[in-house]
Amino acid sequence: ADFNYGADEYDAEGNEEPKALPEGSETMPYIDESPTMSPQLSARGQESGDGVSPTPTDGLGTGGERDAGKGLEMRKLVLSGFLASEEIYINQLEALLLPMKPLKATATTSQPVLTLQQIETIFYKIQDIYEIHKEFYDSLCPKVQQWDSNVTMGHLFQKLASQLGVYKAFVDNYKIALETAEKCSQSNYQFQKISEELKVKGPKDSKESHTSVTMEALLYKPIDRVTRSTLVLHDLLKHTPADHPDYPLLQDALRISQNFLSSINEDIDPRRTAVTTPKGETRQLVKDGFLVELSEGSRKLRHVFLFTDVLLCAKLKKAAVGKHQQYDCKWYVPLADLVFPSPEESEHCPQVHVIPDHELEDMKMKISTIKSEMQKEKANKGQSRAIERLKKKMFENEFWLLLNSPAIPFRIHNRNGKSYLFLLSSDYERSEWREAIQRLQKKDLQAFVLSSVELQVLTGSCFKLRTVHNIPVTSNKDDDESPGLYGFLHVIVHSAKGFKQSANLYCTLEVDSFGYFVSKAKTRVFRDTTEPQWNEEFEIELEGSQSLRILCYEKCYDKTKLNKDNNEIVDKIMGKGQIQLDPQAVQTKNWHMDVIEMNGIKVEFSMKFTSRDMSLKRTPSKKQTGVFGVKISVVTKRERSKVPYIVRQCIEEVEKRGIEEVGIYRISGVATDIQALKAVFDANNKDILVMLSDMDINAIAGTLKLYFRELPEPLLTDRLYPAFMEGIALSDPAAKENCMMHLLRSLPDPNLITFLFLLEHLKRVAEKEPINKMSLHNLATVFGPTLLRPSEGESKAHLTLASDIWSHDVMAQVQVLLYYLQHPPISFTELKRNTLYFSTDV
Repeated sequence: ADFNYGADEYDAEGNEEPKALPEGSETMPYIDESPTMSPQLSARGQESGDGVSPTPTDGLGTGGERDAGKGLEMRKLVLSGFLASEEIYINQLEALLLPMKPLKATATTSQPVLTLQQIETIFYKIQDIYEIHKEFYDSLCPKVQQWDSNVTMGHLFQKLASQLGVYKAFVDNYKIALETAEKCSQSNYQFQKISEELKVKGPKDSKESHTSVTMEALLYKPIDRVTRSTLVLHDLLKHTPADHPDYPLLQDALRISQNFLSSINEDIDPRRTAVTTPKGETRQLVKDGFLVELSEGSRKLRHVFLFTDVLLCAKLKKAAVGKHQQYDCKWYVPLADLVFPSPEESEHCPQVHVIPDHELEDMKMKISTIKSEMQKEKANKGQSRAIERLKKKMFENEFWLLLNSPAIPFRIHNRNGKSYLFLLSSDYERSEWREAIQRLQKKDLQAFVLSSVELQVLTGSCFKLRTVHNIPVTSNKDDDESPGLYGFLHVIVHSAKGFKQSANLYCTLEVDSFGYFVSKAKTRVFRDTTEPQWNEEFEIELEGSQSLRILCYEKCYDKTKLNKDNNEIVDKIMGKGQIQLDPQAVQTKNWHMDVIEMNGIKVEFSMKFTSRDMSLKRTPSKKQTGVFGVKISVVTKRERSKVPYIVRQCIEEVEKRGIEEVGIYRISGVATDIQALKAVFDANNKDILVMLSDMDINAIAGTLKLYFRELPEPLLTDRLYPAFMEGIALSDPAAKENCMMHLLRSLPDPNLITFLFLLEHLKRVAEKEPINKMSLHNLATVFGPTLLRPSEGESKAHLTLASDIWSHDVMAQVQVLLYYLQHPPISFTELKRNTLYFSTDV
C-alpha cells in the first residue's frame, strides 16, 4: 500500500485551474467508510510527491504477517505517513483560522467585512478541531521519533475518536457554512479576496514555504479527514499483534469512528447524488473516465459518466477566464435501454479507421525527443518560457497519441435506435466499463426521458462529482511524480488454476506507456484444460510504465461469432487483474514470483526488470565456439560462408512460412523457445533444421533479432557509427547518397554482405504489408537499433539519461536503416566497383 495519507497536492489545491478543484468541494460529500477504500486507489492520493512520507520497501511483508519486527516497522511507516499528513492538516486549519481574528475585530466597527453571526457560521468548530488535532499531533510525534517495541499510542487514537462529536457539529453546519461563505463572497469584495487565497504553510522539511488555497477547499478538509483517520486505524490494526496493549484501544477507536461515519452519512446528502432516479432513489456516480468516441467519422475525446441508471457522454466546454468549467452533454442512454450489440449486429456499424503503426511510432519518437529536450533545458536552468513551449508541444503530441492510438471497438446501442462507438486501447478497460454497466443492469431499472432541466442539473453535477480530473497524458503529471519505468520487463506466465470447467485458455499482458494501456504479449492457447501450464517468457518494453495487467481469456472457435472487424475481440474474458510496478521491488537481478487473483482464478507469474541502460549492453561471448556474442568475421571464417548460417536459416524459414504473419519481427516470440534455438545454433546441433520447422515463427524471428543484438559490436560497426549519424543528418540528397554508399563500402566484407542479404529480406517482408502490417518504417524501427547501437565501450561516452539517449539516437538509427530500405537495390559488386568515384574520406 502507499502510505501517503492525505498529503494532498496542496500546491495545486486552490489554484483556479479547473483540474485543481478538490473533489466534491462544491457539494455535500459522501464519506466512504469501507475499509477497502485504500488511499492508493484514489488517483489524487498518488500525487503527493513531497517526500513527507516514506513508502515501505519491498522487503516488508504485507497483511497478516505477525513477525514482530516487521509489524513494528510497518506500524512506524503507517504512523510517520499519517503524522506527515496530520501536519499538513493542522497547517490547513491554521490557515483557515488566520483571517478569523481580524474579521472579528472589524465586525464591531462601523465598516464590518462580515457580521459576527456570519463569522460564527463560516468558522463554526474550526478552532475546536484545530486544538484537538494539535494536541494529538504533539503527543504522537515524540512517540514516533523514539520508536521501539514498548511505545504505545492506542490511547491517543481512542481519545481522538472520543472527540468526534465536534466533527458531527461541523458536518451538520458544513452546508450552511459553504452557502454563507459563497453569499458573503459575492456581496463583499474584501472577503472574496481573502477567501480566494488563504496561505497554507508548507511542511517543515518542504521546499515550499506556503501555498495558496481557497476557503472552500479548506472547509472540505475536516470532512475528508475522518475517513483518512479510519483508514489509518485499519492499517495499524493490520500490523498490531492481537496481544499488544494497543490492540483493544485501536479496535475501540475504529468502532467509534465507523459508527460515527455511518451516522453522518445518513444525515448528509451523499456526494454522488445529482438528481433522483424515476423511483425516487438517489442517483449516484459509479464510474467516470476519458474515452475516445468515433463520431461522424472523426475521433473525439469524451468524458463518460456512468450513474446508477444512466450512461452520459459529455465534453468539457471551454470556460471563460474566472468562470467555472462546465460539461456539455453530447448524449445519454438510460441503462434500461442500453444493450451491447453482438458481433453479428456490429457488422453494419462504421468500420474503424486504424492509424498505421509507423505514424504512432513516429509520434512516440517525437514525444521522447521533446522529453529529452525538456530535461536538458531543466538541467541547464533553461528559460521557463522555452520549457513552457516544449510542455505545450508535448501535450499536443501526447493528446494526438491518446486520440489516435485506441483501436478496440466498444459499441453501445440504445434500444430506441441510435448506436454509439467508443475506441479503447485496452480490452481490460473495455471489460471494466461493460461489467460496471451490467452490474447496474441487474437491478430493476426503468426507462425514462430527462427533461432539459433535469439533464442540465445532471450534467452540471458531473464537474463536481468526477473522479478523473486530468486527461491521462504525462504532461499533466507533476515533476515529482514517479515517471514510471523505462527498460525491459521480463515476465514468465507460469500457470493458472480455479477454472470451473475445461476450456481453451490464454493470457494477454498489458502495460501503460504514454499514459494509456496497450496489449504487449499473448501466451499460446492451452487446449481443453482447467489448469493451463503455459510457462512462457516474454520481454516487454516499458516506456514510463507503472502497472502490469494480466487478462485471462477463453478462446472462441465459433465461426459465426468471428467478426470481420479484426480489432473486435470476441474471446471471453475469464478474469483480469493488475499490479503496480514498484521500481524498488522490480529492479532486482532475480526473478520475483507473484500471483494475481481474479474472480476465483489465480494466475502465477514471475518477473524481473532490466533498466534501459543495462539492456543496451552488448556482451561478447566468453566461448568463441558458438555463434551468439562472437564476431561475425570469426563465424563466417569458421563456417567458410559469406553470411552466417544462423542468418541464412532464420531468414529462409521466415520467408517460407512467416512472411504473411501479422506483426512478424514486431511481436515477441516466447523467450524460452528463443533460448532453446540459441542453444542449438551455438552447439551447431544437427537437429537444427527439424527444430526450425517445428518452432513458432515468432520465436525464429526473435532468434534472428537476438543474434544481431548480441553481436559483440554492431553489424554496422562501432568505428563507423559516428559517421553514420553524421551522414544521415546531411540535408543535400546527393551528398547524403555519396556519404551513405561510401560508408557501406567501408564495412568489412562479412558485415556488408550480411547487411545486404538482410536488407533484401526485409524489403520482401514489407511487400506483404497489406497482410502482415509491417511497413518498411516498422521494420526499420525494430532492426535499426539492433544493427547500429554501439557496444558498451562506445556508448558509455555519450550515455546520459537512459530515456534521453534512447530517443535521439534511436531515431537516427531508425532513419539510417530506413534510408537503405527505401534505396533502390544495392549490389555488393556494384558498390566495390564504384570505389574510384567516391574517395571522400569519412
